[in-house]
Amino acid sequence: MLNSFFASVLLGLSLSIPIGPINIEMVKRGIKYGFFHSWVVGLGGMSADIVLMFAIFFGLSVFLTKSVVQLIMWFSGFLILCYLGYDSIKEAFKKVEISGEVNKEGLFKSYLSGFFIAISNPLNIVFWVSIYGSVLAMELNSIERYHALAKSSAIFLGIALWDFTVALSVHFGRKMISQKWLKWLSVAAGISLIGFGISFGYRAFKTFLHMI
Repeated sequence: MLNSFFASVLLGLSLSIPIGPINIEMVKRGIKYGFFHSWVVGLGGMSADIVLMFAIFFGLSVFLTKSVVQLIMWFSGFLILCYLGYDSIKEAFKKVEISGEVNKEGLFKSYLSGFFIAISNPLNIVFWVSIYGSVLAMELNSIERYHALAKSSAIFLGIALWDFTVALSVHFGRKMISQKWLKWLSVAAGISLIGFGISFGYRAFKTFLHMI
């Protein structure tokens, strides 16, 4: 049982460490606004993961794997990430006082940013359908299924540990970053988000071609 718990925590960490849209958004907001803005982006992403996990648990995996649903998700991810990338580049050319204590943006906006990035990312759906769905398939009776649901909390613990580490690291490193570096980091983050968005758009286009 203990080995299974730590394996699930490690899985959560492994899922979070690769650079992706959530990590980029956490770093960008953390540099501009501090620890809590970075952290709540991660919390927003985790909230979306919880929604997806329960959707799989209650048998919606068949619905989520339908081509038309995947098309909508890929296209939504394309729109959201391209918008956030554009917004990051636009905001890069506004002066930001990174050493100031007053936040110019509400925490809820950072939370929503993380939530919509994660909920519109079909790669999250691929994970929850393929990995978590297969776990549930192996544990067929209701007692074992709820046991699997309880174990999945360890995955979120791993994700939470990584998000906290990122937010804390960015918070303490942000004051060493000059205004010039902040601008180009925001531009780089924006370009990265748009890059992810374009890749989602390409997959949406391929899914559409496959449907016709």
